[in-house]
Amino acid sequence: MTYGPDDEIERDAPDAPFEQLAGILRARIQRGDWKPNRAISSEARLGDEFGLSRPTVRRAIAFLVDEGWLFVRQGRGTYVAERSPSAPADDSGDVS
Repeated sequence: MTYGPDDEIERDAPDAPFEQLAGILRARIQRGDWKPNRAISSEARLGDEFGLSRPTVRRAIAFLVDEGWLFVRQGRGTYVAERSPSAPADDSGDVS
């Protein structure tokens, strides 16, 4: 399923909440809400914004780190990775 940057988490959706959040965060990065090498919102803030637990937020962030969208600086936060124009971007929003 494709997610937009302004979507909300749907509890009865077929995708797990972490998958929905990963799709929403990916869409925000693609829209330019967060620039490369800049920090995204904290886990606590994202949890509050979406009504999710920190472990769920961490799982979504870990998923995006694995995909190459984000990187973590231990003790400093989560940052948007630099993506070269030649790097394939998954515009599908599918996180499965």
